[in-house]
Amino acid sequence: MEVISVGDSAKRSTIYLEPALHRTLRIKAVDTRRSMSELVNDAVRAAFREDHEDLAAFDERAEEPTITYEALLKDLRAHGKI
Repeated sequence: MEVISVGDSAKRSTIYLEPALHRTLRIKAVDTRRSMSELVNDAVRAAFREDHEDLAAFDERAEEPTITYEALLKDLRAHGKI
């Protein structure tokens, strides 16, 4: 967990949250003794990390042969999968 204080290189930004998300975030911040900013930063990092992993998986499979949806269905039927 990276903690950024106000004096560090943190940038101020305005975001708009749905009321229920804002309330839940505020409650979690109090419960975990972390700032709402820390929680949002962690959530954004996790989303970007997941995107990076997804893109890496696509790159790993880039050379795999493609198959049409119809061919996939035909193969599944032929092997008793559907």
